Amino acid sequence: MSITQTVSVIGLGYIGLPTSAIFAKQGMQVIGVDVNPQTVKTINQGNIHIVEPGLRDVVASAVKSGLLRATLQPESADAFIMAVPTPFNDDKTGNLSYIESAAKALAPVLSKGNLIILESTSPVGTTEHLEAWLKEARPELTFPSTHGSDADIQLAYCPERVLPGKVMEELVYNDRVIGGLSPRASEMAAELYRTFLKGDCLLTDARTAEMAKLTENSFRDVNIAFANELSLICDKLAINVWELIRLANHHPRVNILQPGPGVGGHCIAVDPWFIVSSAPEQARLIRTAREVNDYKPKWVLEQVQQQVQSLSKPDNELVIACLGLAFKANIDDLRESPALDIARGIAAQHNGQTLVVEPNISTLPDDFSNAMLTELNDALEAADIIVLLVDHEPFKAITRAQLDGKVWVDTKGLIDG
Repeated sequence: MSITQTVSVIGLGYIGLPTSAIFAKQGMQVIGVDVNPQTVKTINQGNIHIVEPGLRDVVASAVKSGLLRATLQPESADAFIMAVPTPFNDDKTGNLSYIESAAKALAPVLSKGNLIILESTSPVGTTEHLEAWLKEARPELTFPSTHGSDADIQLAYCPERVLPGKVMEELVYNDRVIGGLSPRASEMAAELYRTFLKGDCLLTDARTAEMAKLTENSFRDVNIAFANELSLICDKLAINVWELIRLANHHPRVNILQPGPGVGGHCIAVDPWFIVSSAPEQARLIRTAREVNDYKPKWVLEQVQQQVQSLSKPDNELVIACLGLAFKANIDDLRESPALDIARGIAAQHNGQTLVVEPNISTLPDDFSNAMLTELNDALEAADIIVLLVDHEPFKAITRAQLDGKVWVDTKGLIDG
C-alpha cells in the first residue's frame, strides 16, 4: 500500500475523527463519513464536535490542506475503517445494527483490492457477520471465507485501545492487535497502521482480536468492581476506603484501583456483557463484576437520599449540587456515564433545586429535567448538599473551607481520600 492512498473512515465520533486526523496528518487523502449532517458540516469547517486534547489543531490543518473532508455517504477509497457504535440490547446482547447499516451503505462503492477494517468494539464473530452482509450485497466480489488471501475484498478487525483525553497520543504509541479473516488481510491492515503507528502490530485471527478487546476491558471491570465492592463494605464497617486502599497498596504485590460512582463509557461498561452473552455459563466472575459496578450508582443515589432525610431543612428548600456528568475526568463524553445517571436520578427525585456543574458541556441532555447547569463557585455557594461524581481538574481546587457547613458526598475520594 502506498502512503498516497485514500482512506475512508466510517463514523466520525470519539475514535473515528481522531483516526481520520492522524491518517491525514501522514499525508493521506481521508474521506470521513457520518450520518449526522451537523457533524459533517462542523468538520468541513475545520472544527470539531467533541472534546479531545490536541485534536482541534490537527483537524483544522487537515481540512485546510484538503487532506480531510467529511461526507454523509460513503465514496470509493482504497481502505475503509469502520468506527460506528456497538451498544447492547435490553437483554445485554450486542446491537450490531449500526455495523449492518454501515455495511449496506458501504457495499455499493466497494471494488476489487479494497481493505475493510472494523474498529468498533464487538462481540466475537462480528467481523464474520460484516463479511456476510457485504457478500450478500455484492455477490460478484469474492471474500476471505471462500477465497482466503486471494479474495477481492479483505477484512480485518483492529480494536481501538485508547484512553479518552489521551487519544491523539495513544493512537500513535499504543500497540495494535490486528486480526484478519485471512493472513493477507492482517498484513494489509498492519501495513496501513504502520504509516503512523510507533507501537507494534500484533497479528492474529479476527475472533481472537475481537476477544482480546473484550478481555482487556473485562479485566479492568473486574478490578474496578473489587474496589467498588470494598467501598460498600467499608461504608458498612465505618472504615475510610481511601485510607484502606492506600495502606493495602503498600504490599509489594497488591495494586487495588480506586472506587468511584460506577463504571461508564462505551467500552468497560458494555464490553463484558458481550462475553457474558457469548458464554453465559462460563462467564460467572465477569457477570458478577458487571453487576457490582452497575449497582454502585444506585448505592450512591441511596446515600444522597439518606443525607437529604437527615437534614432538618425541608427537602423542597434544599439545594443539591452534582459535580460532573462525564464518565471520566476532563472529557465531555457522557456515554454510559454513572455520574449522569446519578445526577438525573437526584434531579428526578428531589423536590428542591438541583444544580449541575459540568465544565465540558454547554447544555444539559434533552432528557434531563428539573436541573440547571451552573458554574462551580455558584453551585458551591448555593448548595446544601454537594455530590462529587467526577474528579474534573477544576474540582480539585475545591477547599475544605468552601464545604464548611455543607454535606459533602465524595464518590471519588477527592477530599475524603
